[in-house]
Amino acid sequence: MSAPLRIAFLGTPPFAAVCLSAILESRHQVIGVVTAPDRPAGRGHRMTASAVKECALKHQIPVLQPEKLRDPVFINQWDEWRIDLAVVVAFRMLPEVLWNRPALGTVNLHASLLPQLRGAAPIQRAIMAGFERTGVTTFRLQHEIDTGDVLGTIPVSIGPNVNAGELHDLLLEAGKELLIQTLDGLSLGTIKPLPQDQLLGHDVKLITAPKLFNKDMKVDWNRT
Repeated sequence: MSAPLRIAFLGTPPFAAVCLSAILESRHQVIGVVTAPDRPAGRGHRMTASAVKECALKHQIPVLQPEKLRDPVFINQWDEWRIDLAVVVAFRMLPEVLWNRPALGTVNLHASLLPQLRGAAPIQRAIMAGFERTGVTTFRLQHEIDTGDVLGTIPVSIGPNVNAGELHDLLLEAGKELLIQTLDGLSLGTIKPLPQDQLLGHDVKLITAPKLFNKDMKVDWNRT
């Protein structure tokens, strides 16, 4: 078996924290974590750490919380970690100066079967579009969002009465499994990246998953 990977993990919400925990239980080594700065939350507007930061501190992993990802001080701290690979789950867009730095590049976990449902809200949009199947995908970051070469997928069925919260949990279980499969495959050199344009049939309509706004949440009472 090849040597474990030295990883930097980037993420913020509970979905990402569960994925971080899965990596920590694997043979790979998380060298450091990057997450959002603490923010005021709740009635008292108390400064609150992200779920990813709480997980990292629990396991005594160094945490960086840059306001700007191009900050030279942050970039220098990133370089000092000497990582093999960066893993991104539910984080903001990364500049190339960051994602192209590790020897093995940067891997993102996305909650759809790419190239379908590229964008910020793939879970909700899958239900809104009436999909009967979705899934999770790991892929390499490149310039255009959610378009990099696919490293692995796990499909997930959507039942007729499944809501977004339930689908979130199903995809999370599949996602943390896929992440470990991908890390193991990259460390062993057994993964062949696949361009996304080879994964969509010519007669299949490509549906995107942009961020949800208030207008998307209104109920149309004329529908059945």
